[in-house]
Amino acid sequence: MACSRRAFLSGTVAAAATLTACGRSPSSPSTARFDLTAAIERTEAQRPHSGRAVSTTLTAQRSPVDLGGVNVRTLVYGDSVPGPLIRADVGDDIAVTVHNRLDHPTSVHWHGITLRNDMDGAAPATPDISAGQSFTYQFSAPRPGTYWAHPHTGLDADYGLYLPVIIDDPREPGDYDAEWIVVLDDWTDGVGPDPQQILDGLRSRGMGHMPSMGGMGSRLLGGDAGDVRYPAYLINGRVPAAPTSFSAKPGQRIRIRLVNAASDTAFRVALAGHTMTVTHTDGYPVVPADVDAVLIGMGERYDVVVTAGDGVFALVAAAEGKDALARALLTTGAGSPPDPAFTPTELTGRVGTVSMFTAAPEANLWSGHSDVNLQARLSGGMMRYDWAINGQPYENHQPLGIRQGETATLTFANATMMWHPMHLHGHTFQVIRADGSPGARKDTVIVQPRQNVGVALIADNPGIWMLHCHNTYHQAAGMMTSLDYTG
Repeated sequence: MACSRRAFLSGTVAAAATLTACGRSPSSPSTARFDLTAAIERTEAQRPHSGRAVSTTLTAQRSPVDLGGVNVRTLVYGDSVPGPLIRADVGDDIAVTVHNRLDHPTSVHWHGITLRNDMDGAAPATPDISAGQSFTYQFSAPRPGTYWAHPHTGLDADYGLYLPVIIDDPREPGDYDAEWIVVLDDWTDGVGPDPQQILDGLRSRGMGHMPSMGGMGSRLLGGDAGDVRYPAYLINGRVPAAPTSFSAKPGQRIRIRLVNAASDTAFRVALAGHTMTVTHTDGYPVVPADVDAVLIGMGERYDVVVTAGDGVFALVAAAEGKDALARALLTTGAGSPPDPAFTPTELTGRVGTVSMFTAAPEANLWSGHSDVNLQARLSGGMMRYDWAINGQPYENHQPLGIRQGETATLTFANATMMWHPMHLHGHTFQVIRADGSPGARKDTVIVQPRQNVGVALIADNPGIWMLHCHNTYHQAAGMMTSLDYTG
């Protein structure tokens, strides 16, 4: 299968190079001579390699799952939501064998990890795994951080097929006593319409599973909060009435790794009675900043540190603009859990958004210089549900072309009335503030309606990389393109 993947990748690159060459000047060297497969191998050889191996197996299947007294039969890895944690050190050789027991092709995309292109888990760089077949993803991770994995096929991302991935740096001092991994999700399968029914409804009526558009507004998101009002919202696979609980001791410093695995929902997250110190965005350190709550869009991750109080405290993830919540409990002493509908005052305090955070000096990427300027113009609307990038849905997309070693500025120009969490595979970028100053280092960024967001990236990971909105339904309806290396 490795040979067929190599041949597939080489053939796809030749075709992509022909297309992206149109975006270069006639004097540019012929892109057909660029050996992408060789470039991927060279880049992989330059990554850190510890000599250690981490191996595991995932089975994608339909299985019964208990969401906390709510029993559904859904798509999962194994028999749980989220799937099992995958954890490794920087440079470890990670090998994950995926058995596809579904009735359709699937894949596993390693969200946020700057891994080799042919293991990204998104076609065409990595062909999907056919029903009844297996494939082993094998790669090393060059950077520590909070990541996650999910399919890149159809509407599978709006089921239970997701899991956290943590890459540790053994040299990191780790100024905390305990760690809590918190995965957020919006849920419909088995308790509401299935994702295909939702998409069909959006295309035919312009409003998914909602009685109306009322109550869906959000100041933090610049307008409408989402397209779909879900019947349930989860933290670590549990509904608010039956939350998971994390135990610690009073006075301990707890690192909370927040992952938003939802399909259409941003969450405003707060821990009652506590101030959170934001330390990382999408795996990269930031200048520590104290907040009462943090806004996290689909695909984003935030690491925060809290000093635990004494008692029982609700960690609440309010579904932004949707008048609903998910919750979990922090238990450090005696006390009773608050009512499932309880909302802490911290949710209306200092809410951390991407504009508030600045990459730590060691994570800076933007030097003020660019070799090439790229644009992803976001278009479409609810009436026709015809989302696109640069005027084309994905099936007709014109790739963005880049050469290895170039520094690029990429502008997300949102011409729509909806917000979009834009995600680039295989790279991280640094947000460029409106005044030209460098902001946070990320791989997914919220772009508000009628706003532009500029980011800087370095073309240091050759391949064919997807660039898309991380709203599952916007992506399925066309809001995806690719960043293709052409030389």
